[in-house]
Amino acid sequence: MAVVHLTKENFQKEVLESDIPVFVDFWATWCGPCQMVGPIVEELAEEAEGVKICKVDVDQQPELARQYKVMSIPTFLVFRDGEVVKRDMGYKPKDELLDLLK
Repeated sequence: MAVVHLTKENFQKEVLESDIPVFVDFWATWCGPCQMVGPIVEELAEEAEGVKICKVDVDQQPELARQYKVMSIPTFLVFRDGEVVKRDMGYKPKDELLDLLK
């Protein structure tokens, strides 16, 4: 499944109303660690089953970043039933990102 790019307009439907867990990567184009982890997030989207992989560009969606108290990027949130159940930040190798999904 392809990465879903989130906006304040589709966040409710794609994340809060999702019937499967949702992994959200808060990132920015100018962020070095975000650029390093970006291809890994794309791989997760292609390989992970039973989870939706999404990205939020914090420069284009500052309201979402504020709402979820994203103070540094990349920040990763995992939602289940509309609630944040896991949170981590900074560059992570693929195995650590997969651990967030468990």
